[in-house]
Formats: sequence, structure tokens, C-alpha cells
Amino acid sequence: MSNYQFRRNRRLRNSNTLRSMVRETVLQKEDFIYPIFVIEGENVKNEISSMPGIFQLSLDKLLEEVEEVVSLGIPSVLLFGIPKEKDAVGTGAYDDEGIVQLATKLIKKEYPELVVIADTCLCEYTDHGHCGVVHGENVLNDPSLELLVKTAVSQAKAGADIIAPSNMMDGFVISIRQGLDAAGFEHIPIMSYAVKYASAYYGPFRDAADSAPQFGDRKTYQMDPANRMEALREAESDVVEGADFLIVKPALSYLDIMRDVKNNVLLPIVAYNVSGEYSMVKAAAQNGWINEKQIVLETLTSMKRAGADLIMTYHAKDAVRWLEEK
Repeated sequence: MSNYQFRRNRRLRNSNTLRSMVRETVLQKEDFIYPIFVIEGENVKNEISSMPGIFQLSLDKLLEEVEEVVSLGIPSVLLFGIPKEKDAVGTGAYDDEGIVQLATKLIKKEYPELVVIADTCLCEYTDHGHCGVVHGENVLNDPSLELLVKTAVSQAKAGADIIAPSNMMDGFVISIRQGLDAAGFEHIPIMSYAVKYASAYYGPFRDAADSAPQFGDRKTYQMDPANRMEALREAESDVVEGADFLIVKPALSYLDIMRDVKNNVLLPIVAYNVSGEYSMVKAAAQNGWINEKQIVLETLTSMKRAGADLIMTYHAKDAVRWLEEK
């Protein structure tokens, strides 16, 4: 052994303080965006059965949740709306008195510094559950763009700080950018769901948002999980069209894609730690099979290490508390 030279990498692991000094990836509360489901009605706080700890909240219950988010120092929320009535063209999405618009006004009045991100899609508002206008069983691209622009402008008028279109229609970023600019909202950024896969990890979300397709699936507009280069084409398209952030969704099974996107674009990258990823951790933790705190913080750190600048996560409140325990 005396003649054999080897590196003593363990020297930098000798204490917690030393490990923290050389840590390459740091997770902090400013990284998090907390999704909230807002539902029409009164005195509603429905726990989502497949997402323990996450609720559908009516407007009169919303500020309790937002107050907790603000007190923890989480800088941003992502709003999803659940209307009482749905129709074929998702009218509630672009109604100036729609549920997301009203929630946005309420939050910005009470907490003007909190960044409100509005999810811009039609699936929660259509009776068929698809993200655009349908003809027969086909989702029509260009007619859907017109309604998405109307939705984005309505959300901006309500006070949304960021528009986050998640529909995956071709041309949705440039259409919304032009629509926002024409309406006087040149200053409102677009956080594009640029790389969104047709994933089985979305199952619990569809319970939460009541947005499951009533026929077919979303594979004609969301991406094939087997494809890698396609993600770069999608990201490049949205950069050219004027996006300000790019989202990769889901996150955990697509860390390689996140790193590819990070290496190829200069915009901030957002990981969406989706409902299925959350629910699996919760289920295992409730059964005593894993250490929830350690698993969550390791998982979120992996997303930052893979290139995420921000993370949309249902774990945000717990994660902040755990980080502050350190």
C-alpha cells in the first residue's frame, strides 16, 4: 500500500461543517413555488384523498393557506382553478370573475409581495377535460390558441405576476406573448410548460383539479416519455417565441432532460415535482417504509443538482420547516 498512490476524498467529509462548506448544491426556501387548488363555493376545505395534506380551498379559506405560505418565506404560489360549471370551450378559464381571477385579486390585495403564478390552461374548465377546443375526438390547435390568449389576458388583468401556460399547443408562447403585449402587459413574464410529457405521474392531480379527459388521452399534444431530443426542440421553440422561464414536467423521472435543457438554454429552469411523485412519498411515509424528511430533501436537491433554478412542489411547506431545523 505504501507504494500505491490514491486520493483521500474523505478528507472533505470529516464533519458536518466541512461538508456544508464544500456543498455544491444548496436547497433554500426561495427555490420553492407552492401549488394551490382553488374551488368555487363557500367554507370548502377538501383534502385530496390521493394527496394527503393538500386541499381544495374556497376563497373564504384561501387566505389561511396563503398566510402560512407567506409566514414560511415561500416567495410564490401557483394557482389552479376548479369551477362549478364546465362547458365545451372552458369559458370559466377566461371569465374575468372566474375562480383563479378572483383568487388572484384576493391574494394580491392582502399579500402584494407574494408572486402569483396563474396556470393557463383549459382542462379544468372544459366538460371534456382536454386542454383545448375539440372537434369530434381531435384537439384543435389554432382555435385553442385564441382561448388561451383570452385566458392569459384575463389572468393578467386580475393581477397575476406570471402567466404559466401548460396546454402544449404549438405556438402557445408566441400567441400569448403577442396577446399580453397588445393588452398592455408587456411586463408580465411567461413561465412556459415547455417540456411536458404525457406522464402517468399526473394521476393524483386529476383528482385534485377534476381534469381527467372524458375520452382518449393527451398523447397527441403532450410529449412521448421515450423522447429526449424532442425536449430540446420544444425548449428551443419556446425560447424563440418569447418565454421567460422553462418548466420541465415531471421532474424526478426526467432529471436527464432537465440537465439537457439547462445546458442548452440561458433561461431559468423550473422543475415541477408533480402530484404522483408527491403521493408516492406520502404513501410510503405513512406506511413507515421511508424517512419522509430525508427522502423529500434528497429528491428536491436532486432537481436543483440537475439544473432547476426553481421547484414547483407540494412539499414546499414541509421542506421549508425541515430546512430551518438544520
